[in-house]
Amino acid sequence: MVGRKKASYVSEEQALGHVAGFVLHNDYSERSFQLERGGQWVKGKSADTFAPLGPFLATRDELAKFRSPRNVAESEWRIPASAAQPSEMIFGVPFLLSYVSQFMTLLPGDLISTGTPAGVGLGMKRGHNI
Repeated sequence: MVGRKKASYVSEEQALGHVAGFVLHNDYSERSFQLERGGQWVKGKSADTFAPLGPFLATRDELAKFRSPRNVAESEWRIPASAAQPSEMIFGVPFLLSYVSQFMTLLPGDLISTGTPAGVGLGMKRGHNI
């Protein structure tokens, strides 16, 4: 999700008013940097060209037909590597934005990446899809 206005100590009820839209984020990991070079997750997620976004921003009004970003149909928004859906998120967008805004100020354009659902690539066998 991408912020459209400054957010600090935002309630869950106010949270979606701070969301400009939603964008796909490909969460790459270089496992050898993480596992063989000291175990720091940030090492494996911070290489040049990692964390690409796009190819477009879906605004809240464009997603309105789904009633909620958590209700997007599988045919509309699929995460192939994990075969998970937004409806399977443990915490919804309003909670996540509210929570993060309690300890940092979010500025317009800031992104909150919601993390990896079940099926993270590290636990998969090579050559097998879910």
